[in-house]
Amino acid sequence: MRRLLTHIVFRPWWRLSRGLTLGVRAIVADDEGVLLVRHSYVPGWHLPGGGVERGETLIDALTRELREEGNVVLEGVPRLHGIYSNERKFRGDHVALFVADSWSQDGPPQANAEILETGFFPIDALPEGTAPGTRRRLDEVFAGAPVSEHW
Repeated sequence: MRRLLTHIVFRPWWRLSRGLTLGVRAIVADDEGVLLVRHSYVPGWHLPGGGVERGETLIDALTRELREEGNVVLEGVPRLHGIYSNERKFRGDHVALFVADSWSQDGPPQANAEILETGFFPIDALPEGTAPGTRRRLDEVFAGAPVSEHW
């Protein structure tokens, strides 16, 4: 709850005070499908991930976000798929997308104020409301669509 409150209160300040923001997201898939999350502060279903904090590497941030949002533990170094400009959300925002090939999950994610729902969904049966950027990234990885520079 504290992290969500901090996120809501300070997000406008971060946006105004930083020339560039950086986030990470991951494609975490198994035989059932791909892991998606539904946040409390933005509509739709998204790939798990979040912002990179000062002092964190991309992998540190991804490791933290996957644990927090999906109770996913990376068991190898994820593959960098692309780095995207996310100008639709905020000028100067960028997202690094990784593919997690080796991971585990020792139980369902713990409920928290930031994540309303999580689930593994078949690529050909994504839930209604899956974000367009998420759909495009999944098409790049699983259907061979050209990799874009824009989220």
